[in-house]
Amino acid sequence: MFSNEVLFFGGFILVIGLMLLLDLGLFNKKDHIVKFGEAAGWTVAWIALALVFYVIINTHGDLIHGVTDQAGLEDIKNKYAPHLKFVSGDFERNLMIYRENMSLEFITGYLLEYALSVDNIFVIILIFSSFGVRPKYFKKVLLWGVLGAILMRFVFIFLGSALMQRFEWIIYLFGVLLVYQGGKIFFEAGGDEKIDPAKHPVVRFASKYLPVFPRYVREHFFVLKKGKWLVTPLFIVVLIIEFTDLIFAVDSVPAVFSVTKDPYVVFFSNIFAIMGLRSMFFFLSNIMGLFRFLKYGLGVLLVFIGGKMLAHTYLTSIGFETVYSLYVILGILAVSILASVVFPEKKDEEAKHLSNT
Repeated sequence: MFSNEVLFFGGFILVIGLMLLLDLGLFNKKDHIVKFGEAAGWTVAWIALALVFYVIINTHGDLIHGVTDQAGLEDIKNKYAPHLKFVSGDFERNLMIYRENMSLEFITGYLLEYALSVDNIFVIILIFSSFGVRPKYFKKVLLWGVLGAILMRFVFIFLGSALMQRFEWIIYLFGVLLVYQGGKIFFEAGGDEKIDPAKHPVVRFASKYLPVFPRYVREHFFVLKKGKWLVTPLFIVVLIIEFTDLIFAVDSVPAVFSVTKDPYVVFFSNIFAIMGLRSMFFFLSNIMGLFRFLKYGLGVLLVFIGGKMLAHTYLTSIGFETVYSLYVILGILAVSILASVVFPEKKDEEAKHLSNT
């Protein structure tokens, strides 16, 4: 007999898998350049699906952990949301409080992860440009990058949750890491970012341990030459995308743990953001230069989240709620985007930026 958590989790993965097949073009497997309109449509679709899931959690969030009585609800609350204040003797009211808190944590974590994904997009653009990947193969490379990211996030999130449950001091380690990374992003945001393909650690590893074919072979990841299978440069690019997401997961996963301790909510918010990353990449890749201050905003955002983790005991004592984090995240993003619109990049600076990407 499967537990409620397993059934809910399995249903979630099934729905995401079906959506991914549709996004891939189940009935149109031909590689093509993703146009702005198609990317915008899928970006809206993934955001809409995340909002639908928010509503589901708001109305049926107790199904995730199989809560059926007050004792079970108290157990989940003490484990993942000890700050909640329940009404004595009113199970239905307490269930509503729990659902509302869980749905708020989900949407806040989703927004945070989606915002941090923008920095990932900056790097992916550099990777494709540096390694000369043809635009018609972007979608295929990102597909395998997303699938690998889902598996890595699953391991990171549930391992991280288990460690935080056992060693509470880890939250302070995460906080220091996020403050450091946020400061690093902020102070390096204005610099020129470049990738030297020959010096990339993944390229060096592949060159040493894998049989690599020296040039691209259309959309193929592997090629058979003289009875021996070789990996193509396109496969190396996939490995680099995976390596990049691994680095970003070190920031983004702890960041969402600052919003909620529930590993399922962290996983759900991460997956929706990751699934929307491909479509957002095609949607933003041509207009990324318009948001010159967005990376500064992401740096400030990470510093805020890290500071929140370091001061979580004090913030809890003064009644700092999840919704306040949502307001701060929205405010930081709004200010950075508004500043980019009010103070646009000058033409000579823009030309330099485009030549670097």
